[in-house]
Amino acid sequence: MSKVSVIIPAYNAMAYLPETMESLLKQTYDDFEVIVVNDGSSDQTEQWVSQIADPRVRLISQKNQGSSAARNTGINQAQGEYIAFLDADDLWEPTKLEKQVHYLEQDPEAGLVYTWTALIDEKGTSRGKVIANHAEGDVWKILIECNILECGSTPMIRRSCFESVGVFDINLGSLCDDWEMWIRIASRYHFKVVKEPLVYYRAHSNSTSKNWEVMEHAYSKTIEKVFASAQSDLLYLKSRSYGYANFCLAWKPLQSQDQDYKKAIHFCQQALKHYPQLRFSGEYVRLNVAIAMMRWLGPKGYRRVLSLVYALRRRISRVTLKHFMLSSLEPEKGNL
Repeated sequence: MSKVSVIIPAYNAMAYLPETMESLLKQTYDDFEVIVVNDGSSDQTEQWVSQIADPRVRLISQKNQGSSAARNTGINQAQGEYIAFLDADDLWEPTKLEKQVHYLEQDPEAGLVYTWTALIDEKGTSRGKVIANHAEGDVWKILIECNILECGSTPMIRRSCFESVGVFDINLGSLCDDWEMWIRIASRYHFKVVKEPLVYYRAHSNSTSKNWEVMEHAYSKTIEKVFASAQSDLLYLKSRSYGYANFCLAWKPLQSQDQDYKKAIHFCQQALKHYPQLRFSGEYVRLNVAIAMMRWLGPKGYRRVLSLVYALRRRISRVTLKHFMLSSLEPEKGNL
């Protein structure tokens, strides 16, 4: 029986799945099984996976039910003590599993360990941005405001957590189902974080997460579900949660094909209505700068500025990574 079960939900995934699988099979930690759940694909996903010679890889095929149901199928079939999820278009650094297993082995109180996430585009080019959260321990109050894990490919979770809190809620769809799951786990278990970018999240221009109208409904449904069972002394956090959710939603019209800055302004105003203190945050400043650029430069000008920002981020990221590698060789000087 393998120590870790890696679950890959796959729907028409052949554009990226081979590269994703390569990053998985190159892990320095090798005591794992791979469960690829073919969720009703119409491309060559099923045939390609079935030809993989590595005995650790298993294929399960089902009718298309969505990523939540595919993950649940994988959980029900998993044999490992720990469970990790890997989206079919994301990538892992070779030491990802090794470091997460070490963290869980060292801290029996922890139910979930996540990592930092680096953003890449559809072609695998770095966007020069690393999403780095430091929260660990009892993170429920932090997590209810925003999804600190950011990407479903980052966590490793004790299988006993799912036995305790249940599996993914398929009624929430694929936009907030993971966030709601992490909140459920955080209500009973401590979190740990590996403070390194060990996951590469592929951001697509046509991603479902850009569908801000659908996402608005998903956020509302998730927040209402979470606070329906929350203790009365925590209900004050509900307005904060709606505030941060509307901040997230405000970016979606800017990132969508419509590039509707007026809708972005609407969501920004809704965020402040729920949680006025957000006007003093750095995120509020960044959002309003983006709205102003879209308004005065137009979509083409906005994209040109973004291209320059991504290029600058990549240069800074390379310098930061070099510094991190050097400092890791000199532990007495501390972490990055």
